[in-house]
Amino acid sequence: MNTLSVQTHKPVREQVSAAEWEVRVNLAACYRLMHEFGMVEMIANHISARIPDTESEFLINPYGMLYDEITASSLIKIDLEGNVLFNATGYGFNRAGYVIHSAVHGARHDVACVIHTHTLAGMTVSAQKQGLLPIAQSAMRFSDIAYHDYEGLALRLDERARLVQSLGDREALILRNHGLLTVGDSIPECFNNHYRLERACQLQVMALSCNSEIRLPPEEVVQSTYDGFSKSGPFSRRGLVEWPSLLRRLDRIDPSYAS
Repeated sequence: MNTLSVQTHKPVREQVSAAEWEVRVNLAACYRLMHEFGMVEMIANHISARIPDTESEFLINPYGMLYDEITASSLIKIDLEGNVLFNATGYGFNRAGYVIHSAVHGARHDVACVIHTHTLAGMTVSAQKQGLLPIAQSAMRFSDIAYHDYEGLALRLDERARLVQSLGDREALILRNHGLLTVGDSIPECFNNHYRLERACQLQVMALSCNSEIRLPPEEVVQSTYDGFSKSGPFSRRGLVEWPSLLRRLDRIDPSYAS
């Protein structure tokens, strides 16, 4: 399907598969939740989700819409080459968003969703030489976080290989002097990862602003805490338990995300 085949008189839900529509609804919900929790920067930044049963197709936001305007029908489907496969809006997509997200989706077939933000706390920690500190339990779950040095605006395709190399097989990446990026094998997991990472950055900014000595736990305690939060640990961080309640919250506020 290409852009020219979009039928403007026909609901998008009737023009895509049931599996794709489900992803669209959950991805639109993720955009709305990012707005609700203050992890937005006007129309900038991006969240993407892979189309089920494909390795080269994913959904991303129209460049020009605020996160609280995103609906399931307004998401744009593109491929790894940047070709628009379905777009029922009058908007295009952000070039930097394409570069970053196509890099991850092209290399990490285990990843279903990618979130990138420029929050104040995230950008602050990204500029701190020591990176993310294991100040408390919330940060220890990211003790194996990745880092990627700033190369300027993410517009060059050759940066994709270096970004993927920096991320490796991890679930979170701090883009130095830039912001945060998380991945997940589902949209709920990715949102949960990003929410927790953002909280860890907020915690660090608050703790360092107190102008008092920080007491860090022993390395073995940090490691055991990290292991406990891993997917095989007792406190799995998949985010699936929280997701239904988050959708209920959105339904109370504005259910239009699912349209």
